This record gives sequence, structure tokens and C-alpha cells, in this order.
Amino acid sequence: MPAKTVFRLFSHRSIAAKPAMEDAHLPAVGVGIAIVSSFVNGSTFVLQKKGILRARGSGRTYLADCVWWCGTLAMIVGQIGNFLAYNAAPAVLVTPLGALGVLFGAVLASWLLQEHLNILGKLGCVLCCCGSVVLIIHSPKSESVASRVELEERLLDPVFLSYITLVVLLLVALIGWLSPAYGKSNIMVYVGICSLLGSFTVPSCKGLGLAAKDAFSGDFTTDNRAMYLFLCLLAVLIVCILIQFTFINKALENFSSNMFEAVYYVVFTSSVILASAILFKEWETLGLLDCLGILCGFTTVSVGVTLLRISQEAVITWTPAKTKEE
Repeated sequence: MPAKTVFRLFSHRSIAAKPAMEDAHLPAVGVGIAIVSSFVNGSTFVLQKKGILRARGSGRTYLADCVWWCGTLAMIVGQIGNFLAYNAAPAVLVTPLGALGVLFGAVLASWLLQEHLNILGKLGCVLCCCGSVVLIIHSPKSESVASRVELEERLLDPVFLSYITLVVLLLVALIGWLSPAYGKSNIMVYVGICSLLGSFTVPSCKGLGLAAKDAFSGDFTTDNRAMYLFLCLLAVLIVCILIQFTFINKALENFSSNMFEAVYYVVFTSSVILASAILFKEWETLGLLDCLGILCGFTTVSVGVTLLRISQEAVITWTPAKTKEE
């Protein structure tokens, strides 16, 4: 074989191998971004809670407190990191890493806010994180959505539309009725609102990346439709983040940041898994082992949340009980 032919074949294989190598590095990059975002998000609630307490002590609004604004800036950076991570790696790899933020937030809260969890609270936090990780490991693996057209077909699927309609109705009930009546006394009201919005934010993040490729590709035959989809997904994402932002601050005004962050992570993760399973038809590939894993994960999460709730009212001491003779 002539040398020129060998060189051309080698060059062709090298060029063809580059995209595959780049695609192989994308999940690693996404996981790295997700880890950094988890630590940033873990500091968000603590800093905002600190700013709220500082503002309450000085008799002014927390909007004028620099610490609260630092927490808000951390939230923005964390959301940008999540957007990049979800577009670079599968959600089943990115979402469990949020447990790192829960643990980091608990450590930071004990330092800045003196919010020390008792032994039940700490055990509940660990069980919540472990159960969520088990749940995600055994959750259905999403099929790859490689094009905007395929994404549009799945977004218009009747099952997904029915699920989204149910979520909207639940949000209306939570925001319009339960939040004014029970929001300040029951943490699950605010957690439910913020978590259900995850059914919109994660698909929007993944869809924005696909829509942007066509919207800004220069192909005028698909630009208009892709641009409409891009703007719609962007509007949904912004509205959901603003609503989450509002109710997160309401929750931090009334509840411990440790408590809210742990419970929020668990419920948000479960909501995202359910939405992704319905949108991407992941449940069709579940085996018996995965079903048992999901059941164990939900059981562990439920026990963890119960312990976290009990730890709010339980007082545990290590003082030996006195006998009748004493």
C-alpha cells in the first residue's frame, strides 16, 4: 500500500476518533462541574439564612444584607453549574452528587448558624443521602435524546402532558391554599412547592442545550421553530427558578437550614427522577433488581425524613436514668 494512502487512512481514523474521545470526556467534565456546584449550592441556604437572621436582628429587610446577597449569588452560580452539568452528563450521574451539598451545608450551618443537629437529625441526614443515592443508582437509565425533534415529540407525549398537568394542579393547591394556611408550621409545604418545580427545571435545562444548537446554527429552515422552543424553555426555567427562590427564602425564615436542605434534596431528587422516567420512557427497561433497589431507596429515604422531623421536637441526653433506689 502506498505511503500516501496509509497516511490518508490514518488521518481519517484520527479525525473520526476525535469526536468519540470528546464525547467520552463529557461525563467526566459534567461530574466535575456537578461536584463544584453541589458545594456552592450547599452554602446557598446557610448564607441566606445567616443574612435573614442578621437583618432580623438589626430590624431591617434582608434585601439590604450583604451576606444574603452572597447566598443569592451562590445560588445563581450553582444554577449555572447545574445547567452545564446536566448538558454534559446524564442526570443519573449528576443528581446524586447533590448529597455532597447537604453534608457541606450541615457542616457550614453548625459553624455559622450554630444549628447543631442531635443524633437523630444526623442519622436522618445520612439516611436521606444514602437512600437517595441508592434510589438514583437503581433508577431507570435515560435514553439519549440527540435531537431537538425527538425532544419535541417526547414533550408532547400524552403521558408526560398528563403528569405535568397534575404537577401544575398540585402547585396551584400548594401555593394558593396550603402555603398561606400551613406554610409556616409544616416544612413539607414549601419543600413540596420547590421540589415539584424540579419537574420543569431539569427537562428545561437539558432541552435548552438541544434547542440552542439548532436555534443558533445558521440554518434558517429550522431556526424559527428551534428559537421558539428555546425561548419557551428559557421562560419556563426562569419562572420556576424565581418561584423556587421566593419559597426557599420563606422556608429559611421559619425553619432550620439543615432541616430544609436535607428534606428538600430528597423530595426534589425523587421529583426529578419521576419526571425524567416519564419523559424519557425509562421505566420500560427496569428489571427486578432495580425495582427492589428503588423500593429500598424509598424506604430508607422515608425513614430518614421521619427521623429529621422527629429530631425537631425530640430532646436527647446522655445522662443515665436514675433508679428508684437513688
